[in-house]
Amino acid sequence: MSPLLEIPEVKSFILHWGEMGSQWGVNRSVAQVHALLYLSDRPMHAEEITLGLNLARSNISNALKELQSYAIVRRVHVEGDRRDHFIAETDLWDMLMKITAERKKREIDPTIQMLGELTEQMDGRSDVPAHVREKIARMHDFIGTLAHWYDDVRALPKSTLVTLMKLGSKVARLLPGKKST
Repeated sequence: MSPLLEIPEVKSFILHWGEMGSQWGVNRSVAQVHALLYLSDRPMHAEEITLGLNLARSNISNALKELQSYAIVRRVHVEGDRRDHFIAETDLWDMLMKITAERKKREIDPTIQMLGELTEQMDGRSDVPAHVREKIARMHDFIGTLAHWYDDVRALPKSTLVTLMKLGSKVARLLPGKKST
């Protein structure tokens, strides 16, 4: 077992990250593997992760594939060892942006497409109540606007995004017609 896992706070962090992962719609094992790799100061191989987290090897393999698909964990090679080793993204902003991009691709983009198709299918039909057409069209517009905003914001430099985030609601002062509070 990794000496890292002998530290109570590390164990607590990994368990909590697993719990939070399940709240965010991520498999608990995936979140725990991510937490361990994030805290590790060196690449780890799958067997070491399996032993450290006391999870089935198949869970670890699946978790590593999932984390790699989000681009927040990558495979690296360690000289003198033929096994694949893994490291986690440690830049928190980059990690957030990668997770957000992947979730948008998996969840938001298909929803926008489906809502657009529904809107087209209902266009001009009299058998669909007007309020249903209107609500689906509003949802399509709203989620589409949100996705476009995300794309615009994502293109900003990291330093600008961090500044905007730190400004919080104070950014409203920069908008025309808004009073300072």
